[in-house]
Amino acid sequence: MARSEAKHQLPVSRSEIDWFLSRPSEAVCDTLRNLEGDIVVLGAGGKMGLHLCLMLRTALDELEQSNRVFAVSRFGNLKSKSEYEDRGVKTVSGDLRDEAFVQGLPEANTVFYLVGAKFGTSETPDVLRETNVVLAERLAARYRNALIVAFSTGCVYSFVTPACGGSHEGSPTNPIGEYANSCLERERRFQEASSRYETPVVLIRLNYSVEFRYGVLVDIGSKVLAGEVVDVSTGFVNVIWQNDALSQIVQALVLAQSPAVPLNITGPEILSVREIAKEFGRRFSCEVRFEGEENETAWLNNAGRSHRLFGEPAVDVDTMIDWTAAWLGDGGKTYGKPTGFESRDGKF
Repeated sequence: MARSEAKHQLPVSRSEIDWFLSRPSEAVCDTLRNLEGDIVVLGAGGKMGLHLCLMLRTALDELEQSNRVFAVSRFGNLKSKSEYEDRGVKTVSGDLRDEAFVQGLPEANTVFYLVGAKFGTSETPDVLRETNVVLAERLAARYRNALIVAFSTGCVYSFVTPACGGSHEGSPTNPIGEYANSCLERERRFQEASSRYETPVVLIRLNYSVEFRYGVLVDIGSKVLAGEVVDVSTGFVNVIWQNDALSQIVQALVLAQSPAVPLNITGPEILSVREIAKEFGRRFSCEVRFEGEENETAWLNNAGRSHRLFGEPAVDVDTMIDWTAAWLGDGGKTYGKPTGFESRDGKF
């Protein structure tokens, strides 16, 4: 983070940001070239689902391939059906808790699994388990004949020190809190299905994807801009620009196997929350106030394997901060959904 004096501006107009976040790289197109069959994206109505669906649809169109992309969601929250349908993505609206609905879902050769519950679940453990564990088992069985890319989280690991370089795929999984434990149970359901049905599965341990309207950088930048205190007790994080994360996740199709294999997806650096906040302060020309002291550990991932396979992410942290500052500084709306990355008890 050494470009604090640079003028921050958006890379595209506001109306183009969803296109910008979903544009496929050449590597994505190469991965999808000659892909057989249709693609189903389960839980497509969340923060990453639209951009994943549009990336897949755009790449397939550029390749002049006729594979259909189905977005499955209740579409009751962040995104409307028209945002998908207007770009050629077919939508399937319904509740994945309904067994009849699940059995009626389109057949597919490839499935991206984005279903999950996190925020507000510390008081509703039954909802957490049903969404993160029961549905995973049900849908893994429903699509046992497909290749599955299942989203998980870096929170399945233990807290580690920055000096260790972050948890890698072979590190112990000893999660903290009900949410993280439910995510590990979700992984186990996919692992069990992969072994039982010989379903190729790759488990994407992601943290933390960021874009203009959501993510750790938005959380920190919003507090700095509003003059609020920044808590540094969780003092270190990983981040990755959402387009880069999705690009690597699509490329991870080639890694899916039985038994299921995990893959860390995040940026190459372990970042200081304090230094990120200072960078926003410089860009906003305002004072930054802090509370707490940095603990020695945090949820930190080492994504060296994905970087060796697919290359390092294209967007560096200085650019991410520039873009986030430009968006927030110009009054850009956010999703209003803080990540809770500061949590050290695993409650969200």
